[in-house]
Amino acid sequence: MNNMEALSTIFICIGILFNLFGCIGLIRLPDVYNRLQAATKCVTLGCCSILLGVFFHFGFTDAGIKALVAIPLLFFGATVAAHALVKGAYLFGIKLGEGTIKDDYKDAVKS
Repeated sequence: MNNMEALSTIFICIGILFNLFGCIGLIRLPDVYNRLQAATKCVTLGCCSILLGVFFHFGFTDAGIKALVAIPLLFFGATVAAHALVKGAYLFGIKLGEGTIKDDYKDAVKS
């Protein structure tokens, strides 16, 4: 096993772990806002790490370049979508979890 194969295996394993923890967070976290954060971490850190591992495995071939191009698209698309979903849920009136101490979003959204 050469260095690039080892590096790709490490990144793919890290991505799988982030996806696993994100899925556990979707089940265990108390409200929609925390669950959405777990889902966003799944996509940004998990899938982007897997794609980076795919790039290291295939190198500058068609598959590697496509994986490299998909990383910023996934990263920015997921964060913008998560922000829009949180704002929509908040404006719709979805309550925060029982253990929430402070609502920082209350003053930012006035519509």
